[in-house]
Amino acid sequence: MKNKITLALPKGRLFEQTIDILVKANILDDVILPNSRKLILETDNFRFLLVRAKDVPTYVEYGAADIGVAGDDVLLETQPDVYVPVDLKIGACRIVVAGLPESKNEYNYNITEIKVATKYPKIAENFFKEKGITAHIIELYGSIELAPLLNLAPYIVDIVETGTTLRENGLVVIDNIRPSSAKLIVNRVSYKTNNKNILEFIEKVEKVV
Repeated sequence: MKNKITLALPKGRLFEQTIDILVKANILDDVILPNSRKLILETDNFRFLLVRAKDVPTYVEYGAADIGVAGDDVLLETQPDVYVPVDLKIGACRIVVAGLPESKNEYNYNITEIKVATKYPKIAENFFKEKGITAHIIELYGSIELAPLLNLAPYIVDIVETGTTLRENGLVVIDNIRPSSAKLIVNRVSYKTNNKNILEFIEKVEKVV
């Protein structure tokens, strides 16, 4: 490849699975360690940016990276203007409404207003709006499960993989919003100007997904 492609890789739960795909696709020869202190790593054909998962769409949308990997939860929340050519089928989880068991009956009893704690305010607002429910949203950035336990909000909207964290805190899934998995995303300008190399990259990934 004459033009070096820049990839934004998400730190955290998707990192190792993303690296595994890149190695199997013969895009990456050496495994990048997730605890590397370097934020930019380079090979002959690629430049890798190691960034926070929620920042990946921003790097790709504004052209700092040509390609990135982001979960549906992040994409739905940030709504970036990017091309989404491939479902990588990794990082599978669900976006759900959860709360204490006793709050389930109230939820199912034709409520018109709801108080929700979440780090996904746009997803929560859009979901409840479609159901005709006015959502009063409290935005948190971590330990969302504490909200019902401390009477901050009776419900939370969060992602769930196995449900273990919910169970350990006495919470249950009350409603399913949608499934979520990681997607390959591409900067729209890069797709047009470096089309051959981008398409070659996409084809290699598709073969191993």
